[in-house]
Amino acid sequence: MKIKGTISINLSTFWISIGLVVLSIILVNCSNSSNSTSSDLVKNPKSANGDLNEKMPAITFSKTIHDFGQLIQGEKVSCVFKFTNTGKADLILVKVSTSCGCTASSYSHDPIKPGEEGKIEITFDSNNKKGIQNKTITVLTNTKPQSTVLQIKAQVSTPETN
Repeated sequence: MKIKGTISINLSTFWISIGLVVLSIILVNCSNSSNSTSSDLVKNPKSANGDLNEKMPAITFSKTIHDFGQLIQGEKVSCVFKFTNTGKADLILVKVSTSCGCTASSYSHDPIKPGEEGKIEITFDSNNKKGIQNKTITVLTNTKPQSTVLQIKAQVSTPETN
């Protein structure tokens, strides 16, 4: 039995057409990336040696390690890491990431002028933690080197029940 108006298509032609559609979608999505940091904001020397004449920001922390000491499981504690822009250009904190979901950070996203100070507040939640805890916070900036690692420590004890 024949049906009027049917279309006959070669199977290989069908798969080639599907492949071309998928490829074109991938290419269009990759070229429209608007979620990137402008190279004007994160300005670093173009070579590993750098241009010694180029004005660069520099970040200097008053401390890079904080020890909370003894904590009882479930406590939330915070500390502040203070820093100064000791360079000659605006300092930008691009990203502050923590090594664990139990640690959160808060910081200013505004550029810090040379000579000005800034701070990064870190909160550690000891819920479901036990024993010695060492967590890292990676600060990504427009300095050379681009990252600085901060560290928090704590000794978490379980609460005693009577």
